Amino acid sequence: MASETILVVDDERNIVELVKLYLLKEGYAVETALSGNEALRKARSLKPALLVLDINLPEVDGYEVCRILRRESNLPIIMLTARSDDVDKIVGLELGADDYLAKPFNPRELVARIKAVLRRTTFTATANGRQATPLISLGNTSIDDDRHEVRIAGRLVELRSKEYDLLKTFAQHLGLVLERDRLLSLVWGYEYFGDTRTVDVHIAHLRDRIEGSDLVLQTVRGSGYKLVLGGAEDAR
Repeated sequence: MASETILVVDDERNIVELVKLYLLKEGYAVETALSGNEALRKARSLKPALLVLDINLPEVDGYEVCRILRRESNLPIIMLTARSDDVDKIVGLELGADDYLAKPFNPRELVARIKAVLRRTTFTATANGRQATPLISLGNTSIDDDRHEVRIAGRLVELRSKEYDLLKTFAQHLGLVLERDRLLSLVWGYEYFGDTRTVDVHIAHLRDRIEGSDLVLQTVRGSGYKLVLGGAEDAR
């Protein structure tokens, strides 16, 4: 395994050391921070492959750290919290976190989620000599998996990694209803323990991003979502 660097941020030293131990066993390089300011400093200087970020931090809380870093980069972020409230989770995802895990958590589950996020945010298949996915062209929208680019009427659209993966997955299943659990499996790459709000949040973001596209994300009540070509029906 390549020794990607994971930055683990938590003000509880025992949690930091436990997570570090499990990540080292998996072959990752690990850096740690105990406060929000230290997290920002190390994230900027070390440029880690992924950030594990606690919400309740001294100086600057995890929400603000996530907000600041998301303005600066697409660094993958998994947020941790001692609370399991849906509100906390939605806020974290709205700020741009890639995943969310409530304490207490199983370190093996965290490692699995880290691996899943890294798989989604690594786009080196073409450089490694593997065949790229063909260009998908639907109406005025194109999805180029070789370049990891989406264009609407020739305009380059900035998408985060999971937004891109969601759009590509829908495009590969054009017109088919995809249930939330199915989307979690296809896009997130692991079971999300029945929590499907993650999908709803990212669908809302994706709809905003692809405004002006001939592609429409429709809600199929009681089932899930589907992507259709043409906007005759209400996407919401």
